[in-house]
Amino acid sequence: MDMQLAGRVAVITGGASGIGLACARAMAEEGAKVVILDRDGAGQEVAKALEAQGHDAVFVQADITSEPQVEAAMRQTMDLYGRLDMLVGCAGISGPVGRTLRDISAEDWDRVMAINVRGNFLAAKHALPLLEESDAASIVFLASDAALVAFEGMTPYCTSKGALLMLAKGLSVDHPAVRVNCLCPGVVDTPMSRADLGRPQGFAGLSLPVMQADQIARHAVFLASPVSAPINGTALVSDFGYVARSSLPPLEFEGAAR
Repeated sequence: MDMQLAGRVAVITGGASGIGLACARAMAEEGAKVVILDRDGAGQEVAKALEAQGHDAVFVQADITSEPQVEAAMRQTMDLYGRLDMLVGCAGISGPVGRTLRDISAEDWDRVMAINVRGNFLAAKHALPLLEESDAASIVFLASDAALVAFEGMTPYCTSKGALLMLAKGLSVDHPAVRVNCLCPGVVDTPMSRADLGRPQGFAGLSLPVMQADQIARHAVFLASPVSAPINGTALVSDFGYVARSSLPPLEFEGAAR
């Protein structure tokens, strides 16, 4: 399927690793010009690798929580390409995991909110005036199924992803010229998830349903592309159907046919 991205410009936050890296590759393979925005200098090597494969990619180093840096990054995108069509917000952290609220410092809480919520707010704020000039503008935020259900020991993360879901809905209402959606995956095999769950070698052999970053990247490309034009202000859940299941034990219907 042609995603109609040839010549379009995409900014990928958190594009130096994990899902962001996979999104940068997937966007480039569809013909988009990719701006990798990340505070990690490793993003430069990602851009070079994409360029070596014949793609148009640049790295802009910026801290997503710094408004001056985010604003400058969007301005640099316009200086380079003269347009912006898509923003994919992948920058995020888990924060403290495996702890209840009484054992979480205010500093740790604030850091999760700063990156996962404030960072996406700032990226959207400074991208919107540019996106509104595009004929097919879209924003995709990488949220989580944790925006919809709570996981033990992850209250800051769940709270931040729930806020991100509502940020997308609010923006879709206030800015009708730009489609804004959330992608809500379950566990994705990334360096962050491996560290969080204590699986440095990966998830092979576990019954836990795990997907690969490139699978999620393809979902993100679809949501960002003009192909998904009717989809707006919603969340695409990619978790093998687990959120759809009741957490209750099996119901015993008396007299039900077997």
